[in-house]
Amino acid sequence: MKSDYHLHTWHSADSETPMRSMIEEGIRIGLKTMCFTEHMDYDTPKEMGNFELNTEAYFNEYQCLKEEYQNKIELLFGVELGLQAHLAEKHQAYVGEYPFDFIIGSSHVVRGCDPYYPSFFAGRTEESCYLEYFESIEKNIRVFSDFDSYGHLDYVVRYGPNKNRDYSYGKYQEILDGILKLLIEKGIALEVNSGGIKYGLGEPNPSVDVIRAYRKLGGELITLGSDAHAPQYLAYEFVQLRQILEECGFSRYTEFRKRKPEFVELTNI
Repeated sequence: MKSDYHLHTWHSADSETPMRSMIEEGIRIGLKTMCFTEHMDYDTPKEMGNFELNTEAYFNEYQCLKEEYQNKIELLFGVELGLQAHLAEKHQAYVGEYPFDFIIGSSHVVRGCDPYYPSFFAGRTEESCYLEYFESIEKNIRVFSDFDSYGHLDYVVRYGPNKNRDYSYGKYQEILDGILKLLIEKGIALEVNSGGIKYGLGEPNPSVDVIRAYRKLGGELITLGSDAHAPQYLAYEFVQLRQILEECGFSRYTEFRKRKPEFVELTNI
């Protein structure tokens, strides 16, 4: 377990963990690299609260800690953008303001609603909600693609009324294949996020069949993230992620520095 490329601390609205606490735990468990990817979500529903990142405060603390821990662990500066099609110009301006090592693009909000809240599913079938969510992903990527990895592609399944009981890659293959082909075309990595295991799905986000389909379609760029908001979930179930990737035909994964991809052999996880 060498690197984790999806981490949140108290600079994200949904975490109270000090950056120092995450770093100390990362060192304790033997991580060599940690990439913080704090939430920057413009225009969120009122029930979510304010998810706009104070990037200046985040960057300043990051720089201090990077210097302090430089001989113990590599710390990288990233962000997770909450994609919405109407925010494309705003995101394009934002990504040029800071020297990010890595940018995740994720979809959290659809039609002004986040699937995290039951109201997203109220009065509708689970299938129609999942489909609407996937359709929004394709639209988001088409209008803005200046990011490095697409995060937790089937995030919506974490919170569905039946989670993944009735969900499968085959059921949504047409739209999912369209998304995967678009990522490959634009040179954007696919994140394998162990948060799905933490949320009781028994597999990461996206599902194993989606990861396998990405490989069969020619996808090569894979990033690994725990989506940890607390120290105990750092590099969560990464041994299982390695096994899954090998089973899906991958021999390496991808790390980013200064937004440039670098391949790492899976044997180095």
